[in-house]
Amino acid sequence: MSSSVLDRDLADGVLTLTLNRPEQRNAIDPELRAALAARLDEAATDAEVRAVVVTGAQQTFCAGGDVGHLGELRDARTYRWLSHRLSAMIDALERLEKPTIALVDGVAAGAGVALALACDWRIGTDRTRLLYREGRLGLLPTHGGCARLVKLVGLARAQEAILGGDDLDAAAGYRLGLLSEIAHGDGATAAHERAVKMLRRAPLSYGLAKRVLQLAADTDVRSGMLAESLAQGALVLSEDHLEGLAAVDERRDPVFTGR
Repeated sequence: MSSSVLDRDLADGVLTLTLNRPEQRNAIDPELRAALAARLDEAATDAEVRAVVVTGAQQTFCAGGDVGHLGELRDARTYRWLSHRLSAMIDALERLEKPTIALVDGVAAGAGVALALACDWRIGTDRTRLLYREGRLGLLPTHGGCARLVKLVGLARAQEAILGGDDLDAAAGYRLGLLSEIAHGDGATAAHERAVKMLRRAPLSYGLAKRVLQLAADTDVRSGMLAESLAQGALVLSEDHLEGLAAVDERRDPVFTGR
């Protein structure tokens, strides 16, 4: 299934969403934003979807927000409203309690980098280019492009990425922590293999671990530990926890059901 701007493919529980506006380097316009938001909402509630891979068509990841009409956004209130809607879609990707992987096969810039940073895992290829060129337009990274980056890699590395003036290839992105790994073969295969590894964790365990990690990045240690305890209190009562214990005793792989 696909729309005009977003291709959807579900195989073995892994949903691949491919941004498909190659003439605009897969820049996110209102139609693509709405399509992504709808697909993420479906992924969150569809039991057949166990993991999500986000990538771009024709060896480009995403050139960011579509700047074709930026010059027309002279009303700050209108800009903030439209910006909020894009940020909300990217935030939804971060909150999705299933494995999310960005396959950055080609150029990522602006909101495209922010989209990748919202994923749990980011894979680069020999075509990856991470571009921080907002300053050439008199702007700065938004939609988490600054805030989320600092949380992920720390202030010094974020300063190097955004203020250093270099376009980052896969090796530089990996060194700075923007990329989790570099695929040395087919990127789609690497993304699928990574999803399989991530899916070894019980679904409820994965979702709660993900949310507790995000909370811990924004709060004090005591509050983070309280969140750990509350989440663990729910998990010890789950059927998957009992299945994990049984699998250890029986020396077999567990079969989790998400309950």
